[in-house]
Amino acid sequence: MSGIHHVTAISGNATRNLDFYTQVLGLRFVKKTVNFDDPGTYHLYYGDRAGHPGTILTFFPWEHAAAGRGGVGQALQTTFRIPENSIGYWTHRFVEKGVTHTAPEQRFGESVLPFTDPDAMSLALVGVAGAESEAAWDGAGISAEHAIRGFHGVTLMVDDGAATAAVLREVLGFRSAGQDGSLARFAATAAAGGLVDIRAAGGFLPGRQGRGSVHHIAFRAPDDATQAAMAQKLVTDLRLRPTQQLDRKYFRSVYFREPGGILFEIATDAPGFAVDEPVETLGHDLKLPPFLEVWRKEIEAALPELNTAENSVS
Repeated sequence: MSGIHHVTAISGNATRNLDFYTQVLGLRFVKKTVNFDDPGTYHLYYGDRAGHPGTILTFFPWEHAAAGRGGVGQALQTTFRIPENSIGYWTHRFVEKGVTHTAPEQRFGESVLPFTDPDAMSLALVGVAGAESEAAWDGAGISAEHAIRGFHGVTLMVDDGAATAAVLREVLGFRSAGQDGSLARFAATAAAGGLVDIRAAGGFLPGRQGRGSVHHIAFRAPDDATQAAMAQKLVTDLRLRPTQQLDRKYFRSVYFREPGGILFEIATDAPGFAVDEPVETLGHDLKLPPFLEVWRKEIEAALPELNTAENSVS
């Protein structure tokens, strides 16, 4: 199965981030851990009931991070799937909750409701025919009828779309799937997280990473062998320089900078988020990798308190 595994972004205040994604969007808080490379910072994961690939949005909440700026070399927008007839429900909910949004628009024949989170991250809900038959996490009082069904995809802004498209097609398992104005679409085999749109904008202002911007996009590999083959193809066919495999506890990762300047990751589907706690209580307790357990008291003392007690499944 090919497609997006997860998207990782940068936020400000951790509590505000948790409240928005669980209480406004109704996503499940899947994992409370830390940035393995900066353990004084949380790494917060949101997704469906079990955190399946294609549903996972994660954040590094750096309280004092400067605001990011959208532009070339960045993911321009992250989109979620909802049932086709739920755009009206979500428009009303955004008005009720004070969420900054714009009027629905049409993109590739689908209704799209753009909005931003409290850190001005660019997001959108996309009404997808047949999505109502897909499994849904009905959090925050949002019925399964209208709930988010994972990612629809991401929109990338790059100088030259051809080189980025070659990575998607030749390594990551996507195929060309049409054009809508300035957007070129690429589709994978997965329903959730199966789309990447490229906007080629040569000469446009470069983006600046910061609060409200995407840090990296991870794509799926079913297992280690497939991931290794994909990494080798990056080297031999596209002359890119992926990292060695890194163990992220819930998946194993290889990173590389695609030709347009965006940080990509290839992440394994296994072992998943239930490797260190039951699905029923995902996100309830702070989980650390073994090499950081010796520092647990110091790490817990440095992190802001997050109330995640209401996240368990009965």
